[in-house]
Amino acid sequence: MTTTAAEKATHTAPLPSALALGLSRAAVETRMFFREKDAVIFTFSFPIILLVLFGSIFSDQFKGTGITVSQVYTAGLIGAGVMGAAFQNLGIGIAIDREDGTLKRLAGTPIPRSAYFVGKMLSSLVIALLEVLILLAIGVFMYELELPTEVSAWVTLTWVLVLGLAGAALLGIAASSIPRSAKSAAAVISMPFVVLQFISGVYIPFTELPPWLINISSVFPLKWMCQGLRSVFLGEEGARLELTGSYELGRVALVLGAWVIGGLVLCLMTFRWKGRRDG
Repeated sequence: MTTTAAEKATHTAPLPSALALGLSRAAVETRMFFREKDAVIFTFSFPIILLVLFGSIFSDQFKGTGITVSQVYTAGLIGAGVMGAAFQNLGIGIAIDREDGTLKRLAGTPIPRSAYFVGKMLSSLVIALLEVLILLAIGVFMYELELPTEVSAWVTLTWVLVLGLAGAALLGIAASSIPRSAKSAAAVISMPFVVLQFISGVYIPFTELPPWLINISSVFPLKWMCQGLRSVFLGEEGARLELTGSYELGRVALVLGAWVIGGLVLCLMTFRWKGRRDG
């Protein structure tokens, strides 16, 4: 029995997997990001400028450790840069996609919705890795930051960055539903992130903060991400600078892992494909 043209037309090729579509989407998102020169300059220059400024102004050593304030700032700003690439960029970017109808159009296509999020998160991963490399280069060449020589330290660096990026990205996706419009997204997302940096040990040592601010920062992932990064780059001597005299890597993994799970739950509960004006 021969197949008619009409029957052939009904048999369409299956769609690629969600992962393959997500990889394609990631390439598109990354190209779109680097075409927006203002976003590229702000995303990369902000932590770099702060590291150069703070690292140059505060260059003394912590007594009895051989560790400089500049090196501590490097570890902290790497954490802030990673969270900014995930939380801030995703929160603002998705709010804009919702406002201009991109999400609504994607929801109406046969493409799996998960592919959109895979693309966004992989694009954030690329941006975050570039940020880490740039800040590390500054720390090594300007402030004599020593790269770890032990395999275990690189393993710690990997899981801290992966868990921290995943938790921050999911938190950014959830936070994207908060702004009432794309115009307000930058202010609504950026302001709490800037505050969080100041209370999470990025700019001000925990020893200078009141206990109630330390308790608030301990709820969020940035404090723990920075603590894990300090363990990698400052070594055992740097543990003296922590409030407990230890990096508490077990607790770091527990809190960051909890934020991955909690961020996913928040996304499922709060994410909207349509803007407020669309009902």
